[in-house]
Amino acid sequence: MKTLFLHFVLALCCLGAAAQSDAEFVQLAERQEAELNEHGAFENFRKALNINPSNHTALWKLSELCSRIGKRQATKQQQQEFYVYGKSYAQRAIQVAPTAADGYYVLAVSMGRLALAQSGKERVRSVKEIRTLIEKALALHPRHGRAWHVLGKWHYEVSNLGIFEKAALKVAYGGLPPASLKESIAAYERAKVYEPAFALNFLELAKAYHRNDNDEKAFEQLRALPAVPNKTLDDARIKSEGARLLKEWSE
Repeated sequence: MKTLFLHFVLALCCLGAAAQSDAEFVQLAERQEAELNEHGAFENFRKALNINPSNHTALWKLSELCSRIGKRQATKQQQQEFYVYGKSYAQRAIQVAPTAADGYYVLAVSMGRLALAQSGKERVRSVKEIRTLIEKALALHPRHGRAWHVLGKWHYEVSNLGIFEKAALKVAYGGLPPASLKESIAAYERAKVYEPAFALNFLELAKAYHRNDNDEKAFEQLRALPAVPNKTLDDARIKSEGARLLKEWSE
């Protein structure tokens, strides 16, 4: 499983990293990420970590990038490789800084990615743990926009389970914590307050409003989406999906 990921890392690494400090590499990586150069950012966060294995920013940002880059891989096996490493980086970030919210946030994200390939009791356990992790992140940092987004996504997906699915889960695995579409919308709205330039949140909030039979609010999110600055390589695709949904739901 680690082959693709290691090849990716080796292809990015170059000699001379120790000539700069880990803080300098983190600063460079953050600039590259802002310029949508995610592979360059990944490279330099890795260099920072090679110099200082306890650099918390490098750890949680590498985890976030693993989840993001991994989702764009061609096969499920390749995706899983990135998600596994993302989970490992997140766990290390929590060990380094147990009172910082970002580690719990990225661990919830990576576990959410991994849960898609799980089934039965293992998946239920992961979904329960994701809820615990994101609540921990928000307890530490109540204004963490992306953590609120993950909580919104959690409520959206769990509340979307059918009655028979929920009953089966309760009988077989003890069920899941309560979830609702109303709580999903509220969490997405909080995310928008704390991180207004987050394209994915506009898209997911629109989907939640649409499912809640409030297309006026859904259209409001989708019409605002094109003006949101691109912050990741995924944002152009997100905006394209938003335009498609706006057309589809308007017909």
